[in-house]
Amino acid sequence: QVQLVESGGGLVQAGGSLRVSCTASGRTFSSYAMAWFRQAPGKQREFVAAISSGGSTYYVNSVKGRFTISKDNAKNTVYLQMNSLKPEDTAAYYCAVKDSGIYSASPLVYKYWGQGTLVTVSS
Repeated sequence: QVQLVESGGGLVQAGGSLRVSCTASGRTFSSYAMAWFRQAPGKQREFVAAISSGGSTYYVNSVKGRFTISKDNAKNTVYLQMNSLKPEDTAAYYCAVKDSGIYSASPLVYKYWGQGTLVTVSS
């Protein structure tokens, strides 16, 4: 059974940094694209960043230059390093795995999802 477990969320002041992690079990995901999405209260789930099986990365404009997605295939883990955090980054962050190596910004094409980790940025 495939399982994705996020960790690393928490409370941070504006301008601070946080790294969230997502570890997969039940399957090796080195050949598949992985992504981070987020959902703030009362809002739709939003794409944040993705990384292809080959390591290419893609970000939503609002986090470019501040967030970095990376992965460790040996650990079956994907990371999201978040710097210069803003209050508008406050949301539950979810990792997702796609059934192919090409990344996408659409949540509809991701097959596996984690349970989410909450990131709160205070002003």
